[in-house]
Amino acid sequence: MRTPNIFDAVGLDAGSAWTRCVICRLEDNRIRFLGCGSAPSQGWVKGLIADQNAVSECILAALREAEKNAQTSVEAAVVGIGATVRGANCRGLHDLGRVRTVEQRDVNRAMQRAKRVRLPEGAMVLHMSPQDFVVDGHPGHRDPRKMIAGQIEANVHLVMSSQREHDCLVTAVNQAHLAVEETVCDGLASCYAAVLPEHRREGAAVLNIGAQSSELAVYYGDALQLAESLPISGDHFTRDVARGLCIGFEDAAIVKHEFGCAQANVTAENCSVELASREDRDVPRRTLNCILESRALELFRMVQGELARVSMEGALMGGMFLCGGGARLEGMREAGEEILKCGVCKAMPVGIRDWPDDLCDPAWTTVAGLAMYSAKLKSQREMQKRSYGLLSKVLK
Repeated sequence: MRTPNIFDAVGLDAGSAWTRCVICRLEDNRIRFLGCGSAPSQGWVKGLIADQNAVSECILAALREAEKNAQTSVEAAVVGIGATVRGANCRGLHDLGRVRTVEQRDVNRAMQRAKRVRLPEGAMVLHMSPQDFVVDGHPGHRDPRKMIAGQIEANVHLVMSSQREHDCLVTAVNQAHLAVEETVCDGLASCYAAVLPEHRREGAAVLNIGAQSSELAVYYGDALQLAESLPISGDHFTRDVARGLCIGFEDAAIVKHEFGCAQANVTAENCSVELASREDRDVPRRTLNCILESRALELFRMVQGELARVSMEGALMGGMFLCGGGARLEGMREAGEEILKCGVCKAMPVGIRDWPDDLCDPAWTTVAGLAMYSAKLKSQREMQKRSYGLLSKVLK
């Protein structure tokens, strides 16, 4: 009997509000939840690392809790990165030299040439996602292998990040005695966890609304069309409430979570909210929700502009998926549907066995996707080992 292949798959989401870690087990290509941990984040300012040691301590706290709950120790994780992400479409042309069958090496060369672009100062490439190929001047081919051609051109979407922020995050993770398997854009990880392939083919987007940064990822026909960080996040909603109601930031966060809604017209006119930090203690709840609705509509108009930039406005037949702590705010789905004219829902993790009900929360979607990505990497490496082992036996 063949011994089952068992690996631990770990995701780490070092967010600016919470640091979360999920440990899963990959058993013969099936992923199962083992345990999780979380810790309030410290050391972040506007989505960027300001105190590397504080970030490392939070990572270690979340990791130790996850290891305790999973009853195992881990050595490496796939880590998410968000605030400085930006994307760009690039092309790479490869001349085969003569008309012949296109091979995998030709595809690789075309994609590598697409990667040879001048990056913005201080930027690095996180991901390179193929969109389609032009074969002898004919566009729209998803896989040119085994076709007869003399020239192919690869259209790819490059996902970039700040080299400095990337290095700071990796160092913080290493200081927590954890190796980094790979760094993955938060938006792509969220999509990997919550959006089914059929939805991506129809056109789908994920909006990850974090405390200090938001990330947008857009797919169409299984190809990544856009990955971008946006300048509006959950803290903007809280600051608006603080200014509008003349209260402190922490009080505003409590009021937002307990009474807030991004749809003002569903609020009764005679409903009020009691504010302990103000002398005139009561304010109309509709006032609170008007503030939140205004910011939500601004966020989705920004998303609409990004979709228009890549010719995807009105093309999200698979829908818009919301995740991150900001997606918990009531009325966000309706605000998104009003602006984007498509179906909008909360992005929940799918595909992990024994996933706890209390983690069916959009705030845990990104870290679930990172753990799933870790499982995918380990599965691919195992397949490569098997192929190499089989080849070695044949050569003997």
